[in-house]
Amino acid sequence: MRVSQVTLLHEYMVRSAEASPEKTALVFKKQRFTWAQVHDQVGRIANALKSLGLQRGDRVALYLDNSPELALGIFGTLAADGIFVVVNAQTKADKLAYVLNDCRARVLITDRVLEPYYTPALQEAKHLEHMLLVDMGDAPAKIGATTCHDFVKTVGDAPVAWPACKRIPSDLAAIIYTSGSTGDPKGVMLTHHNMVSAAESITTYLENRPDDIVLCVLPLSFDYGLYQWLMVNQFGGTLVLEQSFNYPAAILKLIEEEKVTGLPVVPTIASILRQWEEKGARLQNIRYVTNTAAALSLTHIETLKRLCPNARLYSMYGLTECKRVCYLPPSLLDAKPLSVGVPMPNMEVFVVGPDGKELPPNEVGELVVRGPHVMRGYWEKPEITAEWLKPSPHIPNEMWLWTGDQFKRDEDGHLYFVGRKDDIIKTRGEKVSPREVENAVYSMPGVQDAAVVGQRDDILGQAIRVFLVLTEGTTYTARDVVQHCSARLEPFMVPKFVTFVSSVPKTPSGKITKKNIWDHALGARVGGDEL
Repeated sequence: MRVSQVTLLHEYMVRSAEASPEKTALVFKKQRFTWAQVHDQVGRIANALKSLGLQRGDRVALYLDNSPELALGIFGTLAADGIFVVVNAQTKADKLAYVLNDCRARVLITDRVLEPYYTPALQEAKHLEHMLLVDMGDAPAKIGATTCHDFVKTVGDAPVAWPACKRIPSDLAAIIYTSGSTGDPKGVMLTHHNMVSAAESITTYLENRPDDIVLCVLPLSFDYGLYQWLMVNQFGGTLVLEQSFNYPAAILKLIEEEKVTGLPVVPTIASILRQWEEKGARLQNIRYVTNTAAALSLTHIETLKRLCPNARLYSMYGLTECKRVCYLPPSLLDAKPLSVGVPMPNMEVFVVGPDGKELPPNEVGELVVRGPHVMRGYWEKPEITAEWLKPSPHIPNEMWLWTGDQFKRDEDGHLYFVGRKDDIIKTRGEKVSPREVENAVYSMPGVQDAAVVGQRDDILGQAIRVFLVLTEGTTYTARDVVQHCSARLEPFMVPKFVTFVSSVPKTPSGKITKKNIWDHALGARVGGDEL
């Protein structure tokens, strides 16, 4: 493990700016920023936030698509002694309002293009005082109780010198919202120590170095995407930031032009890349490829090996509650292609049975994690926190993370993901709460019962299917359901399949059960339109 003097997350940027001020730090479309430029802009953002009254520990919500404003706003919040909360730009008004109220954000940084969603959300925001608006134009000076400010002018007029920092490593750096089985998003609390420890550990086993150039097409609201930027700051490399992988030909060209060496993917991206690999595409400069979220299929692995012939391929497993748990050393990829490997540096894991005792090799149990990366808990949800963080049976005053995921270990100690204990769906690299999708579907008049499940999909990891029971006289098509959900949910939450059934299985108490829903649907199907 490399030795680092950094204890606060934003000190990475200071160190990189001092070491290589003229080196390119961030590339976004036609914009290029040196480390000196990002450092200065972060100072301006921090001072702008301070001028709005931001105090130590206040939350700043960043509701933006991947952009320099988002990347620099994260560090600007930290440099102002704040806690950053990145909200996916595809989030609709109701969920945005929930997040703003739940974390009691004091400042929102967003873009005018998201006006259809932030305007109704701000009418419900009880604690928000200020909004910094990119491309403000003729936007109103006030929405509800929130005062609107021009981001460019406010930040441009602010001093460059960073304000004095009053934070310590045990203070919160971020709250990252993730889906929960109750349907309401949960705010994962991560301290500076949590995030610095995770960044140090990951860059150690990836063997990152200052000449690495990393492509990120993943949203920075997704912790896998967020850490690409944090880790580039850690090792002083370069991040090439994009907003999506919707135009793969352009992205492949960009990889060649920028001489990208690091390529983080999820199975959806790997599936798209397969089409280009079969046409003869080769990415000779890629030094390493990483995957997490859902496991890569053997086909995906072979595709990436041919596409990136000079790269090391890392299969990994993690969860927002501790960032990353384990990785498979590339040298073992051929021997153990279905394994997610060994614990990452500075982390220890156990596979335990219902009694909490560690299980022998090849027996399936719940994965339990200990280490400096484990979250502080869920924001203001002590009951749910207590279900996930439990006292160590061996070490006083230490909390271990019970992941809810089922694993087994082979005789060599390598880990294999078996399945989830709860019903959270992982699709397109994102976690989706079935309850959240069901709530959207239930808002359609005439929906009697709704049950949302995930099914294996080679491209998405899991695809979302909804089983629907309609009241007598109600008629919908699958397209009706999808359009309704599209207006209320992020795109990755919208069902791919809609199946109409006469009934869904229920417990004696009348609660819908998904245990045998597939078998039940075979005999209860009445429509089954599929998209």
